[in-house]
Amino acid sequence: MNSNLGNFKLYNALQSTCSQRVRYTLHYKDLDFSMEILDLFSGDQLKPEYLAINPNGVVPAIDHNGKIIIDSSVIIEYLEDIDQDLNPLRPRKPEECANMRAMIRYFDEVAGPSVRIPSYNMAFLPHFQSMSEQEFLAVAESKPLRKEFLLKMGRTGFSDKDMNESTSKIKSTADRMENWLKESRGPYLLGENISYADICIMPIIVRMQDLGRPDLWETKKRVCDWFDVIQTSDIYEQTYCKGSLLSEVYPHLSKK
Repeated sequence: MNSNLGNFKLYNALQSTCSQRVRYTLHYKDLDFSMEILDLFSGDQLKPEYLAINPNGVVPAIDHNGKIIIDSSVIIEYLEDIDQDLNPLRPRKPEECANMRAMIRYFDEVAGPSVRIPSYNMAFLPHFQSMSEQEFLAVAESKPLRKEFLLKMGRTGFSDKDMNESTSKIKSTADRMENWLKESRGPYLLGENISYADICIMPIIVRMQDLGRPDLWETKKRVCDWFDVIQTSDIYEQTYCKGSLLSEVYPHLSKK
């Protein structure tokens, strides 16, 4: 492990897709770091001590030598900026870097928000259904960034229309990935070397596979090959330690 850059403490949740981006990056760069694992259903992310670190009340956040960095897309590029020669994940050519950032912007605006709806409906909804309406509303009100999302879901879950729109957007993302992989000739989205673009979409594909929906990309040979390459790396195994998949925590998912 590389400890020359100082101390890193990652505040994260094992099943958080955004946390998984950062864990992958830290492992890939062989950086020595400690972790504080937050229990999101117990509200660890809403406690005053964590809100003082990240006022958005979401994970991840990272403390690097006393400097707090929040937002997964920001954190991973910060880890590049502090030492651009340490197992780089960002292309050096400006046009390739621009392509990478355009891909990430697409993932963050389309696939990222879309994966929340099946995640909540298929995994988390029973937790909220067990609450009284008053308890549920209190939880929703406490969320700095997710209040409207939870209120739309309610204790009955998102509608079939919402679910279909979300899975359609993830399928469209797979279509784009297939085209990008064709243009780059793979095995990664930008060609021979893995980049932050791959790392940013990886947790979304992992999540949807875990939810039993690989049908969204299984006809896309290049995407399937890409995913095989991603999953067979040692870094992947380190990132997805035990407890990182929803099916490991919610037994009803493993039956799907």
